[in-house]
Amino acid sequence: MRPKYRVLTALLALTIGARTGGAQNSGKDSTARDPHAVQPERPTIATHAHTVARGWMELEEGGEWDKLPDGTHSFSAPTNLKTGLGSRTQLNLVFNLIRTQSVRGGNLSLGDLTIGVKYRIVDDDKLLGDFAILPAVKLPTGQESSGAGTGTTDFSLLLISSRELGPISIDLNVGETRRSGDGSRAPNAAGVWTASFGFPVLGSVGWVAELFGYPRTSGVAGMPAIAAVLTGPTFSARQWLAFDAGVIAPITGPQPRAAYAGFVWNLGCALPRGWCR
Repeated sequence: MRPKYRVLTALLALTIGARTGGAQNSGKDSTARDPHAVQPERPTIATHAHTVARGWMELEEGGEWDKLPDGTHSFSAPTNLKTGLGSRTQLNLVFNLIRTQSVRGGNLSLGDLTIGVKYRIVDDDKLLGDFAILPAVKLPTGQESSGAGTGTTDFSLLLISSRELGPISIDLNVGETRRSGDGSRAPNAAGVWTASFGFPVLGSVGWVAELFGYPRTSGVAGMPAIAAVLTGPTFSARQWLAFDAGVIAPITGPQPRAAYAGFVWNLGCALPRGWCR
């Protein structure tokens, strides 16, 4: 396996289950006020502890343009379809579209599918704030031979703490992933940590800033530790629709320089009305 191919595969494997979060949420479940209000988990790596209302569905879609350490470019489009299962529980279905020269000659490819369930354990704890867990499994649904998938089954657990400090919403995450396979395409064990901050700027415009990283991994597909910063504006166009854009810059390790843009759209009640809160 070519070195740049291995780096790309490992980075996609590390981020496919993680790049679904955001700190521009208001800090408390907006669904407590109106279930049609968006619960943005874009654009940051971090996620918040809050959940979509029971029976309601929300779509998060983004595009990220990366400049890889070897000078080549790639594009990924992460998608997260969220459905509220209860007042504290949310189902996440996550997949990526990928385009890079090392995968199918630069043609757009569908990556692996991640299924996760976020469950908020406690609200307003003095130490943990609003605290949730997000266990997930990534299935090898992407085409392994093309490089769009890792060919591994991944099991991950993310711990999530969210709180408000005045007008600033803070999300802290730490997680661990364990994978099947021999470690040649993606590390058998990997972690992630994040500290994300969101705050209002003017009217419907806000700003998000995040420091995130991945500890060093070992094995054939292992990589040095990564630390990076993400920042950019957010815009609430409607109660049910929000947009974001920004940049990602590496601090250390093989994290690509990147630009991103995306949206969050609350699709409304997806089940019979009697099931929706």
